[in-house]
Amino acid sequence: MTRLGVIAGLALIASCGGPHLREAPDPKDAPTACAPIGDSLQKRIAMEPGRLKPSEEAILPEEAPPRRTDVKAFLIDALEVTNERFEEFVTATGYVTDAEKLLSDGSPSGSAVFAPPRNGVPGAWRLDRSASWRTPYGEGSSIDGKERHPVVHVSRRDAMAFAAWAGGRLPSEAEWEYAARLDRVDETRPTSAAYDGNGQPTANTWQGFFPFKDEAADGFAGPAPVGCFAPGAAGLYDMAGNVWEWTISPFAAGQSTIKGGSFLCAPNYCMRYRAEARQGQEENFSSVHIGFRVVYDR
Repeated sequence: MTRLGVIAGLALIASCGGPHLREAPDPKDAPTACAPIGDSLQKRIAMEPGRLKPSEEAILPEEAPPRRTDVKAFLIDALEVTNERFEEFVTATGYVTDAEKLLSDGSPSGSAVFAPPRNGVPGAWRLDRSASWRTPYGEGSSIDGKERHPVVHVSRRDAMAFAAWAGGRLPSEAEWEYAARLDRVDETRPTSAAYDGNGQPTANTWQGFFPFKDEAADGFAGPAPVGCFAPGAAGLYDMAGNVWEWTISPFAAGQSTIKGGSFLCAPNYCMRYRAEARQGQEENFSSVHIGFRVVYDR
């Protein structure tokens, strides 16, 4: 599916009628910081070699067939790559992201932006030619004050370029899932990555009926700064929700696998924040809800 095809499909979902909306915070005005995480933005967590065993039960169709994969030792970023780190990379290299590259008419390629439900209008996707990692919500937006937000509007190629500059690489799907499953608290409860036993959010996902009502019970209507939620058992932050994360593993022709779900994963839509869940995405696609983290060989 092309970038426009993906956006058109999501827009169709968002265009159907629905109940009156509860106003949620505009992601442009979302909090820019949270409690100090006490860790360097570049902290890495050591993963020992092991075996990724098949899940006890596949919940979503794409989780089958079961996979059993041996995983070598590696290091993984505790946090998603932030605007601050990505800006260091761009300053040092002069890198231009796919969303910023110019088309034949001289306009930038742009990227996918999700407008949240407001003033009785359901949320919807749009391709915004002015959207990029520097301007995540298009013209007039910026990352000023959002240095610790995860960088978004990066394609797989952009993420790979940063990872190589940082001395690492993108994780394979098996590596990402292995780390995320070590991080999970309760394997008997499919929602444990994003909600505690009392149903309270422990990750940045969508609470309400997507795309009509976002209750923002977790405190965020868009991406949250990294490290706002408690880390999992392995010491990793935001492996569930916040933004999807690129892996190097193929999903289908021209597509790579993304993992972890995002702030748009609602009970009635997506629900792919489980470690085993997976989704394909065009390699040259970028959007406001896809970022990444880096792994390093040991």
